[in-house]
This record gives sequence, structure tokens and C-alpha cells, in this order.
Amino acid sequence: MTTATTPHLVDLLRFNTCGSVDDGKSTLIGRLLYDSKSLMEDQIEALERSADITGGGQINLANLTDGLRAEREQGITIDVAYRYFATPHRKFIIADTPGHVQYTRNMVTGASTANLSIILIDARLGVIEQSRRHSCIASLLRIPHLVVAINKMDLVDWSEERFLEIKDQFDEFLPRLDIKDVKFIPVSALKGDNIVFPSPQTPWYPGPTLLGHLETVHIASDSNLSNFRFPVQWVNRPNNPTDHSLHDFRGLSGQIAGGVVRIGQKVMVLPSGFKSTIKQIWTLDGPLQEAFSPQSVTLVLEHDLDVSRGDMIVDAEDLPGASSDLHAKICWMNPRPLVAGKQYLLKHTNQTVKSVITSIEHKINITTLDKEDGITELAMNDLGEIRIKTAKPLIYDGYATNRLTGSFILIEPGTNSTVAAGMLMQPIDVAHPEYRDFAI
Repeated sequence: MTTATTPHLVDLLRFNTCGSVDDGKSTLIGRLLYDSKSLMEDQIEALERSADITGGGQINLANLTDGLRAEREQGITIDVAYRYFATPHRKFIIADTPGHVQYTRNMVTGASTANLSIILIDARLGVIEQSRRHSCIASLLRIPHLVVAINKMDLVDWSEERFLEIKDQFDEFLPRLDIKDVKFIPVSALKGDNIVFPSPQTPWYPGPTLLGHLETVHIASDSNLSNFRFPVQWVNRPNNPTDHSLHDFRGLSGQIAGGVVRIGQKVMVLPSGFKSTIKQIWTLDGPLQEAFSPQSVTLVLEHDLDVSRGDMIVDAEDLPGASSDLHAKICWMNPRPLVAGKQYLLKHTNQTVKSVITSIEHKINITTLDKEDGITELAMNDLGEIRIKTAKPLIYDGYATNRLTGSFILIEPGTNSTVAAGMLMQPIDVAHPEYRDFAI
């Protein structure tokens, strides 16, 4: 059997834009796509056709992301819009998220998978409450990189003094945030200054353009490559009667949620606790000697164990947490408020379990990150800390350790509606020691 080398993974950056209403989020994305020549001819033609209707005779770049009729009529973003583009250096997925307070849940949805968040600030207004709110949400979601794009600099005569004043305002707030990588860039989304091309208006700014920063920001270490976690999505039993070599093939398929896996590595299947060794690692392109997050692979174990969807394969010497009593932060997304005692389905990685909300601990002020006690319910768009009891123990890591194995959603049983997005706190107990007694 020939062994393929580890395939080159496409360098993909997911980022979102956020900020207050009319700060220019959609225009910035439109300018980014337009100036980087990432638009199709029919998209450019559609922009030109709609110019007289929505743009006063000029191309309205915001229409590239504001696709809803209500968004174009009001000039605001309501839903999350995703756009895809690529340069010779990197591929990108953009989430244009709303600025209104009542659409906080949409912002959380769009930012939940982001490597980087762009906070837009109107140079005329400076740092306002919504700027702080979205920065706090980015911090809660553990987004590792932040760009503060100070927009509409053309309306303050490209004042370096104003740019530094706003930077100082944000720096005063920065210690509240758990974000280490913050970059400030002066831009004009409408005119295209410092978006794709450097602006002659800012000789005092020595840094990169927005696209230049997006192409070069280091994201290789954003994924957890220390703790091997593999939630099983599918048991792969090929049904090919003409290929006898596949007759006994039993692979376990899924996406690596964390860490690195190698042939010969000792692993444990949770929650059963059975141990085995990695025999083979397969991809569509052939076998590998090792694989790492976030690759999608099929693992073959040395032993024919009873493994099914929802089980998790981990390094035998590095166990995650295991508990049915969970402590989590959530963003509530349902018009009906959350109260203790309500039952929901909890979807975590590839499994869904019954759960009940046992208590509401705090409400989180998303402007200051302060905790508010004495709360009996969470309204739509509220963030809070809650306790949850599940029908069976969850195998998980804290969200701060692994965003994939530390996140979940709550589903309303009657309607199948997603009512909350959650982030699990660091587990107190690791998987039970008695699991080790089942070693083969």
C-alpha cells in the first residue's frame, strides 16, 4: 500500500464585520470584493442596474451583502450575509453581521466560527456603546484576532490626531477583553482608502492595508493542536461486492476537532472507555501517516470496537471532561424568554441529548462584561450563565480550550428551532478513571 504525504491544507481565514448602524460594514465588504477583483461580471452588472434605485446613480457597494429588500430600503443589515473570495495568498469567508442591538443573536451566529473580527468605528463618533458591545461579544466567543477599522476618515480630513484619539479610547477598554492581537487601521470604505490599496491620504500610517493584514495575519496556531479530539460522525462500511479488499473495512469518519493523530497512536473511545491503536488514516486523496485539526478523515482502529455516531476518540493519555451537570454561557435567541425548568434538546458535536435548565446564574452585561445577579429569565439577545442537566454525560472541553468540543446549541423539541448558542465552561472532572480498566 502506498502512503500519501499529508495534503496541503488551503489557508482559509473566516472573519466577520461588526459595529454600529451605518458605520459602513456592508460598504467595506463590497469595496473589498470590488477592488480585489473578486466579483463576477453579472454581479457588477447587477450593481450598475440597481444604482439608480438604491445608490442615487452611483454603485452602492453595500448591495453586495444587503440582499433583503428591507435591508436595502432601510440601508441597514438585518440577517447575516456570507461572501467568499480568494487572493493568491489566502481564501476567505466573510460574515457581514448586523449592528442593531435587537440582532445581537445574528452577530453571535456569524462570529461563532470566525478567526478574526473587524470592528468598524465611525471616525466622527469614536468608540460608542455598540463598539464596546461587539468587542465584548468577540471576546466572549474567543475570537483570537481583532481589527479596529476606523472608517470614514475622509469625513475628518484624514486627521492623524483623531485616529490616535479613537485608538486611545479603545485602548482604555481593551484590558476588559481577552483578545491579545488587535490591529488599528484608518480607512474609507466608500472611497477605498487603505482597503485594498494604500492611501496617499495617510502618510502618517505605516501599517498594511486591510486586505494586506487579512492575507498575512498568523492563524496557524488558532486551532487546538495539543489535545486530540475526534467526534465520530459516521461509521464507514463500504458496500462494494467487487472489491474484496474492502470486505472487512470499518472506518470511523468525521472532522478532527483538535490535536494531531498519527498511525500507531494509542487512543480511547469515549464514553465506552475501550482503548485501541490507530491502524490507518484515510482521506479522499489516499492514506496518511498523520492528520490534524480541522481535517476530515476516516480512522481505522486495530480492534473491531463498538463505536457509533456521537462517540469521541481521544488520546488515551489526554482525556477531556465528562459530566451531565454543565456550566455554560449562552446567547438566548428565542422571542420567548428562558426560564429555569425548561427542557430542550442539546446538540454537542455529533450527538443530541435531552437536557433541562436547572438554574440561571447571571446575566452578562455585553457592554461591560459585568455579571448581573438575581436574574430569573433571559430575554432574546441576552447573554448569561446557566446550569444544565443532561440525560447522559457529555464528553467535552471548555470553550476556552477548544471552540469545537466546547460549544453547543439548544433546540426546542416541539418546533426544532434553535433557541440558544452555548459555550461550555472548563470542566471540573476529566473522563472517569475507571474507563482505563477497559483496555484491550
